Amino acid sequence: MFDGLMRRTIWCWLIGWSLVVTCSNATEQQARPELLIYCGITMVRPMTEIARAFEQKENVKITIAQGGSEDLYQSAKKSRLGDLYLPGEPTYRAQHLSEGLLGDFVTVGYNQMAIMVRKGNPKQVKADLKELLRPDVAMTIGSAESGSVGQETKRILESIGLYRQVIDKAIFLASDSRSLNNAMKKGEADVMLNWRATGFFPDNAEVIDVIDLDPMLAKPQALMLIFLNFSENQDLARRFMEYAASEEGQVVFRKHGFLDNKTVVR
Repeated sequence: MFDGLMRRTIWCWLIGWSLVVTCSNATEQQARPELLIYCGITMVRPMTEIARAFEQKENVKITIAQGGSEDLYQSAKKSRLGDLYLPGEPTYRAQHLSEGLLGDFVTVGYNQMAIMVRKGNPKQVKADLKELLRPDVAMTIGSAESGSVGQETKRILESIGLYRQVIDKAIFLASDSRSLNNAMKKGEADVMLNWRATGFFPDNAEVIDVIDLDPMLAKPQALMLIFLNFSENQDLARRFMEYAASEEGQVVFRKHGFLDNKTVVR
């Protein structure tokens, strides 16, 4: 009887201790600050790496929502949740600024458009946008309705009067840079316009070659990490902005093929 009582006492103590530990861990997790960052597809890799380092540094949790730049803005606008927004080019801030949701920003780097072809350039495509119209190549571009790659493609092609012709010839319009690269990987396209940095991602570089365009035509576009005015973690969000724009953050962006924020744009 004594042994039975002792066993019950020990079991009650262990269960009680387990509940205390569980509650303590739950409280600790609940108390951990969180950031939600809306990030355009092209910048997900460097931003994820920076976010993981910042999580360790600040003992926080960071969630990255990825997608086309316009789609992400509309999601943030509808939900009123989140802290930071990183679109693929500056026009998204300019066109939505009057709505009052977007605050100040830091420039975390630059990207620019380039022609991309299959590895080895079997079709011998030249650094000329008229090559997109060649009848012997399958060509695709981004949609201007969903992402930054489509917006920038439209701007460049309209500046030389080729946009409508290219749209008519494209085998399809992709929603973002990742979809474009996947089309090349699947053998669906011979040539495309895409953000230059993505051509240097290790899994893309195995199957894609980058053909640089004249920088006067394909101007480097600033990557603006924008503060969301409805953020519930304002101090933490601003510390992340500073970290991403710091030399530590810039090392990561350069590693992933982007121009850093010290680039002089003319």
